[in-house]
Amino acid sequence: MTKAVKKQALGRGLGALLKDPANDIKSITDKGADKVVGNVIDLDINAIEINPFQPRTNFNEETLNELASSIKELGVIQPITVRKLEFNKYQLISGERRLRASKLVGLETIPAFIRIANDQESLEMALVENIQRHDLDPIEVALSYQRLIDEIQLTQERLSERVGKKRSTITNYLRLLKLDPIVQSGMRDGFISMGHGRALISIENPEIQLDIYKKIVSDNLSVRDTEAEVKNIQEGNTTEKPASKNAKSGSSFKIDKAENHLFNEYFGTKVNVKVESDGKGKITIPFVNEADYKRILNLIDNA
Repeated sequence: MTKAVKKQALGRGLGALLKDPANDIKSITDKGADKVVGNVIDLDINAIEINPFQPRTNFNEETLNELASSIKELGVIQPITVRKLEFNKYQLISGERRLRASKLVGLETIPAFIRIANDQESLEMALVENIQRHDLDPIEVALSYQRLIDEIQLTQERLSERVGKKRSTITNYLRLLKLDPIVQSGMRDGFISMGHGRALISIENPEIQLDIYKKIVSDNLSVRDTEAEVKNIQEGNTTEKPASKNAKSGSSFKIDKAENHLFNEYFGTKVNVKVESDGKGKITIPFVNEADYKRILNLIDNA
């Protein structure tokens, strides 16, 4: 904790260079730029805007709260990276989870690396830096690769060199974007792995693809089981749609994981669905505060 506080105190000293409008640093050649650019500076948290090029779109609320608790106790250990836009205005390049968590605990400043970059450079830096992270899901990685190809106009060969990955690896990620959106969402939320997704790619019929996806989730199929299921369908060995394991006679029924996932996706939180043996049950929708409660209430009202 002491180390983190000391690092931020040093940042406050350097940050004084950024508070002088008469000597505002706009390029790497300006006076004082060498003392600021590339160094860790404590910045006003409200002076930082979210990067519109951020490839990450899915932020797990539970892990974000865990990070916020860690920051409250230890401070921000790893600085975020920003680019300078104008006087006392910055744009995030990487570190949105740290920025969001810092706001949750009410921090007024946050340690940041300062860079000066144009929009294209900012996009490339944000995408490449995020690709190197280990906590991105396969779809986020695939979307980042696709954006580097489309918006930076990199070939797969050049992209391979830029991110240090084999071209075949990049191709395998890009192919995931051909999956049905529901399957992609299931992969993002951890219901299936990239291996499952790769097995499903060869199924072009979206209805059959979704049927297999639901079976993977409900029956907890391994990647090898999924590959065998796909092979059977391609070879015409399946003449009819197999009955679900959850299909039972009588009044009792079960909610499979795929169906429960739709609840979670719609309400943006982990919904608990419980069904009793007589067919009766209840749905529990948790919320973290009053604002979250009103958000859920609005979703119900507009359903």
